Amino acid sequence: MRRYIIAGNWKMNKTVGEAIELANGLKRELYDVTGLDIVICPPFTALSEVSEVVTGSNIYLGAQDFFWEEKGAYTGEVSSLMLKDTGCKYVIIGHSERRKYFGETNETVNKKLNTALKTGLLPIVCVGERLEEREGHKTFDVVKDHVENSLKGISKEDILRVTVAYEPVWAIGTGKTATPEQAEEVHKFIREIFIKMYGEETASLLRIQYGGSVTPDNIEGLMAKENIDGALVGGASLKVESFSSIVKGVK
Repeated sequence: MRRYIIAGNWKMNKTVGEAIELANGLKRELYDVTGLDIVICPPFTALSEVSEVVTGSNIYLGAQDFFWEEKGAYTGEVSSLMLKDTGCKYVIIGHSERRKYFGETNETVNKKLNTALKTGLLPIVCVGERLEEREGHKTFDVVKDHVENSLKGISKEDILRVTVAYEPVWAIGTGKTATPEQAEEVHKFIREIFIKMYGEETASLLRIQYGGSVTPDNIEGLMAKENIDGALVGGASLKVESFSSIVKGVK
């Protein structure tokens, strides 16, 4: 049985004080929620302080990115060991905004994935197509490329520590959401790729979450689908009320 996961990606939002306030609010609202993994991913500057808030609670700390080397002359970068040191359990890898603005590729995603697994972090690996790719009927080609090459060479044992996040890029921050049927179609396709890569038993245990303008209004419809195992939440994760409603909307 796959365990649901709801992760909040705060992106480049929240000062340290604001992050502490949000984390405290979520801890109060969600203290009695069980049966799923709750993850919040603040900006690097607030990780240590938010870690102090959520340690010992039912909320896990995650980061939004890192560099694949453990240390060195990489000005401005943060390593997986640094993330572990702040209390992170999860890390997002290959988010579409990293691919779009910062040159992330399947190759760099794969390097980061291997480093995260080696360090003991649980990766959330993002895949998904842009609007022009969907309109050009290339969704499955793009997703297949992202899945096969971003996760190349990962063992059967390690793949079960990975969560895959399908994010239709055209639905991120646009207010457009893939219908539950559209999302399920791609989630099922991703699971079929993993059946070919790892066999049916392993693929059946792999978590695939949806990311793309998830809100309290659409979470139940998305989560009702067989192959959708959670959500990677952007804008709606920045307020206690909306993120708590999403978490509580998981049945």
